[in-house]
Amino acid sequence: MGAGAPAVAGHRSRRARGSVSLFAAVALVAAAVGGGTAALIDGTTAASGGGSSAVSATTVADQAAADGGTVASVAAAVGPSVVEITSGTATGSGVILSEDGEILTNNHVVSGATTVEVTFSDGTTAPAEVTGTDPDTDLAVLRAEGVSGLTPATLGDSDDVSVGDQVVAIGSPEGLTGTVTSGIVSALDREVTVAKDEGTGGAQPGRGEPWPFEYGGGQYNGDLGSSTTTYEAIQTDASLNPGNSGGALVDMDGEVIGVNSAMYSASADSGSAGLGFAIPVNTVKDVLASLEAGTGTGSGA
Repeated sequence: MGAGAPAVAGHRSRRARGSVSLFAAVALVAAAVGGGTAALIDGTTAASGGGSSAVSATTVADQAAADGGTVASVAAAVGPSVVEITSGTATGSGVILSEDGEILTNNHVVSGATTVEVTFSDGTTAPAEVTGTDPDTDLAVLRAEGVSGLTPATLGDSDDVSVGDQVVAIGSPEGLTGTVTSGIVSALDREVTVAKDEGTGGAQPGRGEPWPFEYGGGQYNGDLGSSTTTYEAIQTDASLNPGNSGGALVDMDGEVIGVNSAMYSASADSGSAGLGFAIPVNTVKDVLASLEAGTGTGSGA
């Protein structure tokens, strides 16, 4: 994609990379269908301010397709559209939706947070405010402050996804911004139940701690509490770890088909078991307008 950093008004500080991050843990215990390969990308955002034209969302997918639809081409095209999000004691990922800083993530990444900071693919940072949240779908929209010329991702069609399709996951596991893993779609329409945080604060796990979930009658990673929500997820064997929450699950055309939201780990200290879940992008489309308007179920409307 295009080179250059996002134009951020005022001073933008770089912060040290720690090996810390949040990732919502949701998944089921089953045999992994092969492990995803991992790599780090060194992406840059599209044109910065000063009158430069930002790369359009359509160009992101077109670039990936033009480069042959390989994992490398998808990573290069979509990497600048994925950010790291730090909120309170939690860290997750997000997907850029607009040139001027609108970002999609999981509700549980920002729920209860009093401050939110976004780190772009080139390492620059900006503060952000939560625009809208929807605990029913575990989705939220933020807006980074004082930025322009960002590279929006292309939202695809999750109804076109088939079991066996190759996919790429991009996010910030354990604070490693721009990490890329690949795998396949293992299953569709997996019913996953997670804690439904209504934005009352204090519900976030600490850095690196898994998000509680329930699947097939089993409960994992702690108590869900009395308020829960269930969604039908895309299951993938692309390696996911704490911090991937809110990041992009992308097809080989460079289009976002899901928001990575959950993973199973055999223990809190072990990595991905190749069992991850993503909220389908068509679910995102159903609630996006209300999230952008601040009228989601958790937005006080």
